[in-house]
Amino acid sequence: MPILTLAAAHDLAAAALISCGASPNAAASTARALVGAEADGLKGHGLSRLPAYAAQLRRGKVVGDAVPVVTRPRPGLLAIDAAHGFAYPALDAAVAQLPAVARAQGLAAAGIRRSHHCGAAGRPVEALAAQGLVALLFANTPAAMAPWGGAKAVFGTNPIAFACPLPGRAPIVVDLSLSKVARGNIMAARQRGEAIPEGWALDAEGRPTTDPAAALAGTMVPLGDAKGTALALMVELLAAGLTGGRYAAEASSFLDAEGEPPGTGQLLIAIDATAFGDGTLARFAALAASIEAQEGARLPGARRLALRARAEAEGVSIPDALLAEIRSL
Repeated sequence: MPILTLAAAHDLAAAALISCGASPNAAASTARALVGAEADGLKGHGLSRLPAYAAQLRRGKVVGDAVPVVTRPRPGLLAIDAAHGFAYPALDAAVAQLPAVARAQGLAAAGIRRSHHCGAAGRPVEALAAQGLVALLFANTPAAMAPWGGAKAVFGTNPIAFACPLPGRAPIVVDLSLSKVARGNIMAARQRGEAIPEGWALDAEGRPTTDPAAALAGTMVPLGDAKGTALALMVELLAAGLTGGRYAAEASSFLDAEGEPPGTGQLLIAIDATAFGDGTLARFAALAASIEAQEGARLPGARRLALRARAEAEGVSIPDALLAEIRSL
């Protein structure tokens, strides 16, 4: 497979997005997020998304020149209208403005509406943790999971992400989908022409499937069974109900150009890590050390950081077919 430097991959992605109607700023923000996910080994949120993004730009399902509008409805809150553009510029605005508000008040939140696919949910919270904040992100996505005991999808895979600063090193980052696996992994398997493991998804008739196309037409298996769907409900209420975004069952797909913009939502919460006392970072470090002291144990995100360092040094490999498709956009 061809190998691209991260800079070359970014330029390739940005140029493809601009050619399909994205503004330079939106294209740069989106390319950074996609290449960052690719470098971290999260290929389902990486360059494999570009063909779908391009199709949606061309059909107007994503507004290519949208500029997020940020207002302050309360002193500790940012209300961000993504204006049916890509989520990444809106998330960038939240990450840029939340730290000052959180430091002034101890805690701040940003609600994003009329948004889109937020990609690797760990990236915005990691950026906040790098500035000394404890951060949480909740994002709802188009319907992909049924409530426990039901058969019709009403919840998205609804990622949750958390990041916590550590003194002198990279933050702890937890990033998980509330389905057993992220839906992007199934999309990537379909693009590669590969089967998926049984237990990831159900087909439209509710039967287990290893066919990624049948899985995308069906529903995802929730993480932790009934507990996963309870958490998905929580995310729907926080990310869409609270912010004014569309619920999963009201949102069109992130994966194709059919229908109107998805209009989903995200909620970011940031807490000043020193708000309750100056010794907090040392306490965080003590718990991290107790985990890493155990043979075979590691902190969440260790593999991601190793892959990122390797990608920065060696670049990322892109399947020939995907590279050709991106270059043709």
